[in-house]
Amino acid sequence: MSSLYTRSKEYTRSRKAQSDSPPSSPSPIAKTLRHERLSRLEAATNPTTASDSSSYSDRASSRSSAYTRRENRLAALSSKAEEESNRDYKKLYESALSENQKLKSKLQEAQLELADIKSKLEKAQQKQEKTSDRSSMLEIEKREKRALERKLSEMEEEMKFADPLC
Repeated sequence: MSSLYTRSKEYTRSRKAQSDSPPSSPSPIAKTLRHERLSRLEAATNPTTASDSSSYSDRASSRSSAYTRRENRLAALSSKAEEESNRDYKKLYESALSENQKLKSKLQEAQLELADIKSKLEKAQQKQEKTSDRSSMLEIEKREKRALERKLSEMEEEMKFADPLC
Protein backbone atom coordinates (compact mmCIF):
# COMPACT_ATOMS: atom_id res chain seq x y z
CA MET A 1 0.00 0.00 0.00
CA SER A 2 2.72 2.43 0.85
CA SER A 3 4.33 1.78 -2.51
CA LEU A 4 1.13 2.96 -4.22
CA TYR A 5 1.08 6.05 -2.12
CA THR A 6 4.64 6.98 -2.97
CA ARG A 7 4.11 6.36 -6.65
CA SER A 8 1.15 8.68 -6.76
CA LYS A 9 3.14 11.34 -4.92
CA GLU A 10 5.99 10.98 -7.35
CA TYR A 11 3.55 11.18 -10.20
CA THR A 12 2.07 14.41 -8.94
CA ARG A 13 5.54 15.82 -8.30
CA SER A 14 6.74 15.02 -11.77
CA ARG A 15 3.58 16.49 -13.16
CA LYS A 16 4.10 19.74 -11.25
CA ALA A 17 7.63 19.95 -12.52
CA GLN A 18 6.35 19.70 -16.09
CA SER A 19 3.99 22.64 -15.78
CA ASP A 20 5.30 26.03 -16.88
CA SER A 21 4.72 28.11 -13.78
CA PRO A 22 2.05 27.83 -11.13
CA PRO A 23 -0.33 30.75 -10.69
CA SER A 24 0.41 33.09 -7.80
CA SER A 25 -2.91 32.28 -6.17
CA PRO A 26 -4.88 29.27 -7.37
CA SER A 27 -8.42 29.83 -8.52
CA PRO A 28 -11.31 28.33 -6.58
CA ILE A 29 -11.78 25.75 -9.32
CA ALA A 30 -8.15 24.64 -9.05
CA LYS A 31 -8.54 24.38 -5.28
CA THR A 32 -11.64 22.24 -5.73
CA LEU A 33 -9.94 19.94 -8.20
CA ARG A 34 -6.91 19.53 -5.91
CA HIS A 35 -9.22 18.79 -2.98
CA GLU A 36 -11.09 16.17 -5.00
CA ARG A 37 -7.82 14.51 -6.04
CA LEU A 38 -6.63 14.39 -2.45
CA SER A 39 -9.91 12.97 -1.24
CA ARG A 40 -9.79 10.24 -3.93
CA LEU A 41 -6.25 9.46 -2.93
CA GLU A 42 -7.26 9.16 0.71
CA ALA A 43 -10.24 7.00 -0.28
CA ALA A 44 -7.93 4.66 -2.18
CA THR A 45 -5.60 4.35 0.80
CA ASN A 46 -8.35 4.10 3.46
CA PRO A 47 -11.24 2.06 2.09
CA THR A 48 -13.13 2.19 5.40
CA THR A 49 -13.48 5.96 5.37
CA ALA A 50 -14.11 6.27 1.65
CA SER A 51 -17.82 6.94 2.00
CA ASP A 52 -17.22 9.61 4.67
CA SER A 53 -14.53 11.39 2.74
CA SER A 54 -16.44 11.25 -0.55
CA SER A 55 -19.50 12.80 1.03
CA TYR A 56 -17.23 15.43 2.61
CA SER A 57 -15.52 16.09 -0.70
CA ASP A 58 -18.89 16.24 -2.46
CA ARG A 59 -20.08 18.81 0.03
CA ALA A 60 -16.87 20.80 -0.23
CA SER A 61 -16.88 20.70 -4.01
CA SER A 62 -20.54 21.68 -4.18
CA ARG A 63 -19.82 24.53 -1.75
CA SER A 64 -16.83 25.75 -3.69
CA SER A 65 -18.63 25.43 -7.01
CA ALA A 66 -21.55 27.38 -5.55
CA TYR A 67 -19.08 30.03 -4.41
CA THR A 68 -17.49 30.23 -7.83
CA ARG A 69 -20.88 30.44 -9.54
CA ARG A 70 -21.88 33.21 -7.13
CA GLU A 71 -18.61 35.06 -7.71
CA ASN A 72 -19.04 34.77 -11.47
CA ARG A 73 -22.61 36.00 -11.22
CA LEU A 74 -21.62 38.95 -9.06
CA ALA A 75 -18.75 39.84 -11.37
CA ALA A 76 -21.07 39.75 -14.38
CA LEU A 77 -23.67 41.83 -12.57
CA SER A 78 -21.14 44.41 -11.44
CA SER A 79 -19.71 44.74 -14.96
CA LYS A 80 -23.22 45.09 -16.37
CA ALA A 81 -24.10 47.63 -13.70
CA GLU A 82 -20.96 49.63 -14.50
CA GLU A 83 -21.76 49.60 -18.21
CA GLU A 84 -25.36 50.61 -17.55
CA SER A 85 -24.31 53.36 -15.18
CA ASN A 86 -21.83 54.65 -17.74
CA ARG A 87 -24.55 54.60 -20.38
CA ASP A 88 -26.94 56.25 -17.95
CA TYR A 89 -24.45 59.01 -17.23
CA LYS A 90 -23.94 59.54 -20.95
CA LYS A 91 -27.69 59.66 -21.54
CA LEU A 92 -28.21 61.99 -18.61
CA TYR A 93 -25.40 64.26 -19.80
CA GLU A 94 -26.74 64.36 -23.34
CA SER A 95 -30.30 65.03 -22.20
CA ALA A 96 -29.11 67.76 -19.81
CA LEU A 97 -27.04 69.31 -22.58
CA SER A 98 -29.96 69.34 -25.03
CA GLU A 99 -32.29 70.72 -22.35
CA ASN A 100 -29.77 73.48 -21.60
CA GLN A 101 -29.61 74.39 -25.28
CA LYS A 102 -33.41 74.57 -25.47
CA LEU A 103 -33.57 76.70 -22.35
CA LYS A 104 -30.85 79.03 -23.68
CA SER A 105 -32.76 79.55 -26.92
CA LYS A 106 -35.98 80.20 -24.98
CA LEU A 107 -34.13 82.68 -22.77
CA GLN A 108 -32.78 84.54 -25.79
CA GLU A 109 -36.25 84.69 -27.31
CA ALA A 110 -37.68 85.98 -24.04
CA GLN A 111 -34.94 88.62 -23.78
CA LEU A 112 -35.62 89.80 -27.34
CA GLU A 113 -39.34 89.94 -26.63
CA LEU A 114 -38.69 91.86 -23.41
CA ALA A 115 -36.51 94.40 -25.23
CA ASP A 116 -39.22 94.82 -27.90
CA ILE A 117 -41.93 95.34 -25.26
CA LYS A 118 -39.76 97.86 -23.40
CA SER A 119 -39.22 99.90 -26.56
CA LYS A 120 -42.96 99.82 -27.31
CA LEU A 121 -43.70 100.93 -23.75
CA GLU A 122 -41.26 103.84 -24.01
CA LYS A 123 -42.84 104.94 -27.30
CA ALA A 124 -46.31 104.74 -25.78
CA GLN A 125 -45.21 106.77 -22.77
CA GLN A 126 -43.66 109.39 -25.03
CA LYS A 127 -46.86 109.58 -27.06
CA GLN A 128 -48.93 109.91 -23.91
CA GLU A 129 -46.69 112.71 -22.67
CA LYS A 130 -47.03 114.47 -26.01
CA THR A 131 -50.78 114.07 -26.03
CA SER A 132 -51.06 115.19 -22.41
CA ASP A 133 -48.88 118.17 -23.28
CA ARG A 134 -51.08 118.83 -26.31
CA SER A 135 -54.26 118.50 -24.31
CA SER A 136 -52.95 120.83 -21.65
CA MET A 137 -51.87 123.22 -24.40
CA LEU A 138 -55.27 122.91 -26.00
CA GLU A 139 -56.95 123.70 -22.68
CA ILE A 140 -54.73 126.70 -22.18
CA GLU A 141 -55.42 127.88 -25.72
CA LYS A 142 -59.16 127.39 -25.22
CA ARG A 143 -59.08 129.45 -22.02
CA GLU A 144 -57.09 132.19 -23.73
CA LYS A 145 -59.51 132.09 -26.66
CA ARG A 146 -62.50 132.43 -24.30
CA ALA A 147 -60.77 135.24 -22.47
CA LEU A 148 -60.09 137.01 -25.78
CA GLU A 149 -63.69 136.44 -26.91
CA ARG A 150 -64.96 138.00 -23.66
CA LYS A 151 -62.70 141.00 -24.09
CA LEU A 152 -63.87 141.31 -27.67
CA SER A 153 -67.51 141.21 -26.64
CA GLU A 154 -66.87 143.73 -23.87
CA MET A 155 -65.10 146.05 -26.30
CA GLU A 156 -67.98 145.73 -28.76
CA GLU A 157 -70.46 146.68 -26.07
CA GLU A 158 -68.34 149.65 -25.02
CA MET A 159 -68.24 150.80 -28.62
CA LYS A 160 -72.00 150.50 -28.87
CA PHE A 161 -72.47 152.64 -25.79
CA ALA A 162 -69.73 155.05 -26.76
CA ASP A 163 -70.79 155.57 -30.33
CA PRO A 164 -74.57 155.63 -30.66
CA LEU A 165 -74.47 155.94 -34.43
CA CYS A 166 -73.32 152.43 -35.03
